[in-house]
Amino acid sequence: MSNALHRKVHVTSLGCPKATVDTEVMVGLLRDKGWELTDDPEAADAHLVNTCSFLQSSTQESVDAILEMAQFKQDDPGRKLIVAGCLPSRYGKDLVEELPEVDTFLGTSDIHRVADAITGGLPDRAYIRHGHSHLYEDTAASRRPMTRGATAFLKLAEGCNRACTFCIIPTIRGKQRSRPVDDVLAEARRLADQGIRELVLVAQDLTSYGTDLGDKRSLVTLVDGLEAIDGIDWIRLMYAYPWNVSDDLLDRFRAGGKLLRYLDMPLQHISDRILRDMRRNVLKDQQRRLLGRLREIDGMVLRTTFIAGFPGETDAEHQELADWLQEVRFDRVGVFAYSEEPGTPAASRDDQVEVAVREARRDALLAIQQPIHRAHMQAQIGTTQRVLVDGLSDEHDWVLAGRTAGQAPEIDGEVLLDLEDVTDLDIRPGMMVDVEITQAADYDLGGRVIGEA
Repeated sequence: MSNALHRKVHVTSLGCPKATVDTEVMVGLLRDKGWELTDDPEAADAHLVNTCSFLQSSTQESVDAILEMAQFKQDDPGRKLIVAGCLPSRYGKDLVEELPEVDTFLGTSDIHRVADAITGGLPDRAYIRHGHSHLYEDTAASRRPMTRGATAFLKLAEGCNRACTFCIIPTIRGKQRSRPVDDVLAEARRLADQGIRELVLVAQDLTSYGTDLGDKRSLVTLVDGLEAIDGIDWIRLMYAYPWNVSDDLLDRFRAGGKLLRYLDMPLQHISDRILRDMRRNVLKDQQRRLLGRLREIDGMVLRTTFIAGFPGETDAEHQELADWLQEVRFDRVGVFAYSEEPGTPAASRDDQVEVAVREARRDALLAIQQPIHRAHMQAQIGTTQRVLVDGLSDEHDWVLAGRTAGQAPEIDGEVLLDLEDVTDLDIRPGMMVDVEITQAADYDLGGRVIGEA
């Protein structure tokens, strides 16, 4: 255990990039109060678990992480265990009884009170939640990025105004509340001053950013402002909803600059009936027209996700989605077996598809996408790509890992660079290098560094 002058906290962060930002804000607030991070849970005076509860599987993962950290309290009951994020916001006071090991639960609205929770400034055995998720008005300056290399997520909004029947997020995080453009730009400048070169813009519904403030052009206005920040080289868009992909945004992609020609746009399905049942609003013909316009932009990389086995999905509707995958040939595809989430309209339906069928349909869709993805990867052999170096590979010794503009952090694979090929270059995380792509596997590329970009 550390002394009072060197208090240490061990942090477990689960869930999506938006939750990662929450964790980084909490870590920054704790550092402002004199706490140090430690990777060793045994050496910690306190444990913080930032949870995910989007799916039942992520809920279980969060509970398992809490119980793992709770074991360290057995040796020293004076250790604090704080649980924050979506799990407390979803299940509320029920957790106080079900997880007595936890000292304080902080909902997404009260993560800014993490220092008070750890130091005893809040009641023990309490669930703290006031209103909707925290928007960082007073805490963004304390944030400390924890992502690899020179990449950081930039959260534009909290909550969601959509009413998708499978999704629990509006219940957990409330209605959409966008941050003012000037506030986001101020945070981006601070991140650039810390050496960040890639900003990944995230929100639950990115393309609706600013509409709750009465400005439908907020996303394009923000991108224009980010373009002017010295030190920022890449701007990437994630979690775009197809309904609000505007002509202005398409023009911005065409213009080039720092905005990468990469768009993550979850579509969920292609059957009009399923899409209506999901309350997705954007039907097949609209998807087709939008994807056609995006494909006209040279070099555009398209990522999407689909749900297999939504309630009532027939064999024919599953086949329609399979045929759509073959036709469109997305660059990146994620497929999830439908999860019945208590509190959502879809979970109460009587026409649930059997779990085994959902999983089989998911596997079938992924099997269709695999050769398509492999062909996209193979097509890059022989090209020269600009690569942002993230650092040493987590999986291979003496290999650096980086990413092209077409590879988002954590989900799209990497470019692997053999250190023996770059001994005459002082390559460090955050550098941009030109790489000749020489190899392609299912998810990763291999290449030879030509020089600094």
